[in-house]
Amino acid sequence: MLTRNCLSLLLWVLFDGGLLTPLQSQPQQTLATESRENVFIMPGRQSPAQRVKRGWVWNQFFVLEEYMGSEPQYVGKLHSDLDKGVGSVKYTLSGDGAGTVFTIDETTGDIHAIRSLDREEKPFYTLRAQAVDIHTRKPLEPESEFIIKVQDINDNEPKFLDGPYVASVPEMSPVGAYVLQVKATDADDPTYGNSARVVYSILQGQPYFSIDPKTGVIRTALPNMDREVKEQYQVLIQAKDMGGQLGGLAGTTTVNITLTDVNDNPPRFPKSIFHLKVPESSLVGSAIGRIRAVDPDFGKNAEIEYNIVPGDGGNLFDIMTDEDTQEGIIKLKKPLDFETKKAYTFKVEASNLHLDHRFHSVGPFKDTATVKISVLDVDEPPVFSKPLYTMEVYEDTPVGTIIGAVTAQDLDVGSSAIRYFIDWKSDGDNYFTIDGTEGTIATNELLDRESTPQYNFSIIASKISNPSLTSKVNVLINVLDVNEFPPEISVPYETAVCENAKPGQVIQIISAADRDLSPAGQQFSFRLSPEAAIKPNFTVRDYRNNTAGIETRRNGYSRRQQEFYFLPVVIEDSSYPVQSSTNTMTIRVCRCDSDGTILSCNVEAIFLPVGLSTGALIAILLCIVILLAIVVLYIALRRQKKKDTLMTSKEDIRDNVIHYDDEGGGEEDTQAFDIGALRNPKVIEDNKIRRDIKPDTLCLPRQRPPVEDNTDIRDFINQRLQENDVDPTAPPYDSLATYAYEGNGSVAESLSSIDSRTTEADQDYDFLTDWGPRFKVLADMFGEEESYNSDKVT
Repeated sequence: MLTRNCLSLLLWVLFDGGLLTPLQSQPQQTLATESRENVFIMPGRQSPAQRVKRGWVWNQFFVLEEYMGSEPQYVGKLHSDLDKGVGSVKYTLSGDGAGTVFTIDETTGDIHAIRSLDREEKPFYTLRAQAVDIHTRKPLEPESEFIIKVQDINDNEPKFLDGPYVASVPEMSPVGAYVLQVKATDADDPTYGNSARVVYSILQGQPYFSIDPKTGVIRTALPNMDREVKEQYQVLIQAKDMGGQLGGLAGTTTVNITLTDVNDNPPRFPKSIFHLKVPESSLVGSAIGRIRAVDPDFGKNAEIEYNIVPGDGGNLFDIMTDEDTQEGIIKLKKPLDFETKKAYTFKVEASNLHLDHRFHSVGPFKDTATVKISVLDVDEPPVFSKPLYTMEVYEDTPVGTIIGAVTAQDLDVGSSAIRYFIDWKSDGDNYFTIDGTEGTIATNELLDRESTPQYNFSIIASKISNPSLTSKVNVLINVLDVNEFPPEISVPYETAVCENAKPGQVIQIISAADRDLSPAGQQFSFRLSPEAAIKPNFTVRDYRNNTAGIETRRNGYSRRQQEFYFLPVVIEDSSYPVQSSTNTMTIRVCRCDSDGTILSCNVEAIFLPVGLSTGALIAILLCIVILLAIVVLYIALRRQKKKDTLMTSKEDIRDNVIHYDDEGGGEEDTQAFDIGALRNPKVIEDNKIRRDIKPDTLCLPRQRPPVEDNTDIRDFINQRLQENDVDPTAPPYDSLATYAYEGNGSVAESLSSIDSRTTEADQDYDFLTDWGPRFKVLADMFGEEESYNSDKVT
């Protein structure tokens, strides 16, 4: 590197900075890099006929990166033809890095780099130069632009940006199988020298893998690498610049290579015989043992399928694969019995599910082992001879009668005696008992088929030597029927006979029912009772199909003479013992039309006109009801109208009286009118009674003093007031407080007639006609009311 830097400086010296003399017509070479002359013509100094003069001429400048000298690095020199060397020209520099990275001597035009540069950070700088007259400060030449390029040195090692790498390759791959391609990047200038020319090599990982020096492709270098022997490989890759020459920079990365599995190994049993011991009490479907074949492969290549080779015990056992452990689980298909067979032997085959055709030549991918199963004896509970016992018993069987028996035995080698008992949970009513030793079942209570036709309970058998070992069996007892109930008429019949019935006419079909469980083909017989067979009005005809008909024996029946007939019918069954019953049928006489349709069966209908239909009778009755309702409504309206007229006249009188009897505040109220005319000093204060409660009924004689001639209104009011005061029964009681004591301190008290003890019927208003024309309206009103009442009484 030092030699190259010195060579560059020597070239600059030979060219005298490259800016001092006119450039030759041919291009020049500087440091193996072709650069073109830049000719800058100063404007305004040539005539159109003169040749163009070149004012600025220099090559592209170069500066070494990473310069570590004690003095600033010299870059080049600027010079103008107008500079005569007398110090009249000033050089200025501007652009990228001017003043901070590069400086210029204003007098000589020398350019220096004042700090170390990094090409990878900035490869070139663009600057502008200017020649100015030092006295006038005016530009002598137009501003020109030039480039300072940073010359690369090998200061960056190759880097693997994607490392470390992970790769895989199938095991047993041939030599040269592709694994992975790695790539290193060098930040140096690839166009200058060998600084960025990278060469790859393996530092660690031989002899298993190889790498292409130029492309970085990794391949297998050994054949038949076995995953089961070694699965993981770590390969160290180096990338070196300068074409791998001495002095180049290098970078490394790691590649982790995994051999993936292929099915190149068959399953193998670790031993040829497997011994299993199974208790005879093992449940069907339960796992009784596990065997395993070993397959060094991995994943799906290690999946194993187990099969039982047909032979001894092949139909008694089954085997399946545990997907997690790849073990063969042996299960029981049928129950075992030590007393029947004590050992079983069969073969199991293990094979791979996913085969690789490349390795068929290795051999069959399966293995076989022998399984020997020894059945262990277990103390078992007793066994019943039947899974279900069915028995029958008649419902009238006496208590204690044996109806059947159950049997259980111990099948073990040393058999034990058996004890029986009834499960109390299934026979809580205790209808049956069992002999604990013999197993015989007997009735414990009388049975009733109509109450419970069937009994279902359990019997438990236990070994005397080991009572905890028990077995249970169901017993079904059907209660047989005994003919104990007589047959009866199935439904209550409403039988009717027409008055115009003819002899031999069937008026009712009857059937019978028996509460007993009637056997198939049982027959019921029907007949009249012996007492009714003498001069019967009706007879019974048995149709021999469990039905009978009621027939008439007379020519016509009369409701007036007899409305109901009672017919005793005897019904018998055909079971043993024969049961019979007498059933009385009620026959009602009804009126019918000529077709036999019943018109009426009521007694009242006897007196209706003959030939009048039911619909006509209903219409007549409806019309009568409507007429009666109209009459009642008319009378009620008339009464209401008269009552309203009377009440209106009374209210008018009452209103007039109230209007004229404005008593005000009594004696204390002297502004309304003079009440002296109403004063009655003779009124006794003791006669005042409470009117806010209902008084007791008093039988007081009603005195009516005769009205004297020429009596004025004052005497009339006093008489009425006194008469009302002594009458405690005058209604209304709930409003007495309203009309009582209308004026405080008034001797006349209330003038209202509400509390009057006399009724309208007892009062005589004839005297009103003697009072003159002013009372003519009152006389006419009360005179009309009196005349109306007198007419009403008559």
